[in-house]
Amino acid sequence: MKKRLLALCAVLLLLVPLTGCWQETETGDEGLPQPSEEPAESRVILPERFALPYMPDRPLDPVTCPDGMQQTVASLVYEGLFRLGPDLEPEPWLCESYTCEPDSRAYAFVLRSGVVFSDGSPLTAADVKASLDRARKSERYGSRLSAVRSVAVRDGAVVVALSAANIALPALLDVPIVKAGTEKNGVPTGTGPYFFSQEDTGAYLVANQSWWQGEGQPVDRISLIEAADQDAMLYRFTSHDVQLITADLTGTSPISATGSVSFQDAGTTILQYVGCNTAREALQDPAFRRALSLGVNRAHIVSAFLSGHGSAAQFPISPRSPLYPEELETRYSYDAFTTALAACGSDQQPLTLLVNQENSFKVSVAQYLAESFTAGGLPVTVRSLPWADYQAALAAGEFDLFYGEVRLTADWDLSALLATGGSLNYCGWADQRTDQLIAAFAAATDRAAAAEALCAHLRDQAPILPVCIKSTSVLTQADVLEGLSPTMAEPFYDLSACTIHLRTN
Repeated sequence: MKKRLLALCAVLLLLVPLTGCWQETETGDEGLPQPSEEPAESRVILPERFALPYMPDRPLDPVTCPDGMQQTVASLVYEGLFRLGPDLEPEPWLCESYTCEPDSRAYAFVLRSGVVFSDGSPLTAADVKASLDRARKSERYGSRLSAVRSVAVRDGAVVVALSAANIALPALLDVPIVKAGTEKNGVPTGTGPYFFSQEDTGAYLVANQSWWQGEGQPVDRISLIEAADQDAMLYRFTSHDVQLITADLTGTSPISATGSVSFQDAGTTILQYVGCNTAREALQDPAFRRALSLGVNRAHIVSAFLSGHGSAAQFPISPRSPLYPEELETRYSYDAFTTALAACGSDQQPLTLLVNQENSFKVSVAQYLAESFTAGGLPVTVRSLPWADYQAALAAGEFDLFYGEVRLTADWDLSALLATGGSLNYCGWADQRTDQLIAAFAAATDRAAAAEALCAHLRDQAPILPVCIKSTSVLTQADVLEGLSPTMAEPFYDLSACTIHLRTN
C-alpha cells in the first residue's frame, strides 16, 4: 500500500510543473480575490524542525556516496582545501595559502591553522594526503585528478606534483577532506559545520561546536528523514517532512512539485552543445560551421525549452565565470544566419542531428534547431536514439550533427572535448592550433587573455556550437529558509548568512 501511495503521489506531482514560488488564490464571479480564508493547501505552515532527506542504507562518505540527497547532507559535514564560489572560481577554505612552481607542475598547500575535526582532533597534512590519494582512485574524482602524479607531505605542507602544467589546479581541489582512518565507518569524520549522529529514533546532524568558522550554524540540529529513492524524496518534500531538496529540473528524470515552493538556481559546469562531425565532407568548411552557429538562438532555447534553468553561452565556459569572453559574443540575427549560409553555396546536402531520446528537453531543443536550420535553407532532420545506441553512434562517427552534454571541470580544461584524440572528442577534431591554445590556457598566468585567445579560435573554427551552461536547482518550502545562496556543490554556501524559520509553540 505504501508503494502504491508513493507511486500515485509521484504521478500527481508530475502533472504540474514547478514555476518558482507559487500559491493558489481563489477568485469569485468577478475574478477578484475573495476576502475568505486562504485555502489550506496554500497556507505556509512553518515546520517544528528542519529536516533533509537521507538514504540510511547508502554511505555518507563524500567520495563514494551517490549524487543527490547524500551529497547535500555531506556538504554540511565535510570541507575541501578550496570551495567553488557562485562564479565557479576557487576560494581558499581549509587551505590558508599555497605556492606554485614556475612551470605550474608542483604546488605546496599550507593548511589553515586551528582547524580540527568534529571529534576535536587537529587537521593534518597527512589527512589531506590520504583523502586526495583516495579521491584519485575514485569514480567521482579520478578523472579530474588524472594529471596528479603524486601527493606528499613536506614540512607540514601538502605537495602535489602534476604530469602537465595547470595554473588552475585549486579549482579542482574542492575534494572533501576526511580524517584518515575513519573512511571504513561509512560516515567518516569531517571538519564541517555539522557532524553526523544517530539514535534509536533516527539519524540527524548536530552543530559542530569545534567548527573553525566559529558560530554561524542556523540551527543546532538537522533531522535526517529516510528516503529510499527519488520518488520517496519527492513524497517527503511534498508532505513537508523535509524542507529542502536539490534537483536537475531539465534532466532525464525531472521532478515537479506543487504548493508553496521556492527554487533557486546555481551555476554548473555542464555544457550543452551541438557537435559537428568534421570528418564529413559537408562539415569540413569552417565558414559553414560558423554559419550554423549563427543559426542557434541560444537565449530562446534557454528560456523556452529549459525554462530559464541555464545561461546562454557561445563558448565552452560559464558566463558566470570572469574568464568568459563576453566581448567576443555575436548577437543572434536570423538574417545574419541566412546570409552566411547562402554565402556557403546553395548545394548543401541534408544533415541529420542526433540526440538521445530519454531526455525530452534535449529532444525538443534538437527539433527546434532542425526546424530553424531547415527554415534558413539547410534541411536538417532529427534522429532520436536510446542512450546506448546514441553513444555507439557517436563513437562510430555515424552522425552529421549531435546534441551533446558534458560536465566540464572547473578549471575549464577542454582537452577531453576538443584536443586531438580527446576521450570526448566525437567530432573528430584534430587541430594543432587548438591543442596549443588549450595547453597555453592551462599554463597561463594571465588566464583571461589565454581564455580569450582560445575562445576566439574556437569561434572561428566552430568544431562545436556551444548552446548553454545548465543550472542545478535547490527547492525549498516557502518562507522556511532565508538568505540561501546555493552553488554547484554546496546548497548551503555562505551558511552563516542563512536563516531557518521554525514554528514556535
